[in-house]
Amino acid sequence: MKTKVAIIGSGNIGTDLMIKILRTSKILEVTVLVGIDSNSDGIARAKKMGVGTTDKGIDGLVGMKEFKHIEILFDATSAKAHTYHDTVARKYGKQIIDMTPAAIGPYVVPVVNIDQHLNAPNINMVSCGGQATIPMVEAVQRVAKVHYAEIVASIASKSAGPGTRANIDEFTVTTATGLEAVGGADRGKAIIVLNPADPPVMMRNTVYTLSDNADKGAVIESINKQVEEVQSYVPGYRLKQNVQFERIGDNTPVKIPGLGEFVGLKTSVFLEVEGAAHYLPSYAGNLDIMTSAALKTAERLIQLKKAA
Repeated sequence: MKTKVAIIGSGNIGTDLMIKILRTSKILEVTVLVGIDSNSDGIARAKKMGVGTTDKGIDGLVGMKEFKHIEILFDATSAKAHTYHDTVARKYGKQIIDMTPAAIGPYVVPVVNIDQHLNAPNINMVSCGGQATIPMVEAVQRVAKVHYAEIVASIASKSAGPGTRANIDEFTVTTATGLEAVGGADRGKAIIVLNPADPPVMMRNTVYTLSDNADKGAVIESINKQVEEVQSYVPGYRLKQNVQFERIGDNTPVKIPGLGEFVGLKTSVFLEVEGAAHYLPSYAGNLDIMTSAALKTAERLIQLKKAA
């Protein structure tokens, strides 16, 4: 028997996740897609694919007979809406996987800490940029202490729906915090760019770390291993070019704002994420890595429950 789940949010992310689960998961069954717009494309697709729907939000879901059989809720709405969704989920004892940057629950990035918080009532998937870049920061951290991490996530403007645009401020704060809390950096900074290029370009991520001096070969090996781990659930995740290094402060320490004098190694990692095109085109890797990470987390959660 597959575990029954519901997806809150019938926009780009919610619809992509629904189709991904229907096509690929042997563990999960999408029972209901929840929206607030009866005319949304997601609701229409759900009906065609035999998935239950409600356009009354989470309150409409609670009123459905299917609700009592649902074990996991995925939230693909907004940080503001998630606060209420979390309250409802806790009231009825439903575990919720949060794909908004609300950051109510602990941050989870599958290749870094997937087993650490699976019993939490609320699991936060950080952000699309966080899912792409935190693994690289943590890969460097495995070799040498990372004092500072900065990421720039560039996504196609056409892949950024209303929910993404409404959460831009929360995105930068949550991603920066994730670089520290999960990636291990002493200090993190995140920047997001909505690229209006036409034709749209794929998601690109640049990761800079300032760490203690380390063996460059060991850093490259750690990064390549981490890339392979992410590719196990996001096949389109890849290095765009070779990892670059720069020695900083060998002769005279360099002053870094917020860090003071720094001597060590700067590592630059350049990533590209191609989406699986389950719903949107392949350039929307930012959606694909988020839904893939959420699916991976939910499946791991169920596997551990069944093994207990």
